[in-house]
Amino acid sequence: MNFLPDNIDKYVVAHSQKEPELLQQLNKETWQKVLNPRMLSGAFQGRVLSMISKLIQPTSILEIGTYTGYSALCLAEGIKKNGTLYTIDKNEELEGFAKKYFDKSNYQNQIKQFIGDALNIIPTLNHKFDLVFIDADKSNYVNYFNLIIDKMNPGGVILSDNVLWSGKIVEEINPKDTDTKILIEYNKLLNSDTRIETVLLPIRDGLTISRVK
Repeated sequence: MNFLPDNIDKYVVAHSQKEPELLQQLNKETWQKVLNPRMLSGAFQGRVLSMISKLIQPTSILEIGTYTGYSALCLAEGIKKNGTLYTIDKNEELEGFAKKYFDKSNYQNQIKQFIGDALNIIPTLNHKFDLVFIDADKSNYVNYFNLIIDKMNPGGVILSDNVLWSGKIVEEINPKDTDTKILIEYNKLLNSDTRIETVLLPIRDGLTISRVK
């Protein structure tokens, strides 16, 4: 999922903020015990998420796709003291794994976990969001965007992960590859929707920043 040469990638990581100790533990345990650990945001992207959140200083954050809780903790680093981070995942088997690390963090009282289908849960959240991170099933990216766009505060930011999809978005598409088709549609949507302004960053597997006008 890295598009930079290894030596450049290592240099970038070496000259960026270091991964906090709690996240090092979470990172390690995810790789030891959880299936598909490559889904983890990872140290460098985690620092990017942390930096963006600190620049925004959000009061309300929504994360679609908790996994083991790594990205939620990175995003929480920038949240205001009276703020709340809502994180949704359909995998109930990982709920306890993530909660264990949430409880060890400084944000245990600010993170609210939801288990279930985000398409059903998001409409029940009567909140406006300053920051949204979309990192769940790719086939629903367009649906997630349509659900959250009217819940964004002006100037709010939507972060979308995996938008380069290991380069598949510029290759010949397998007719059965729904995820790639949807991601291509999604990238076009973010680039054309007049309610937002967007820049796609070639970080790891692609991270899009969309600012609500």
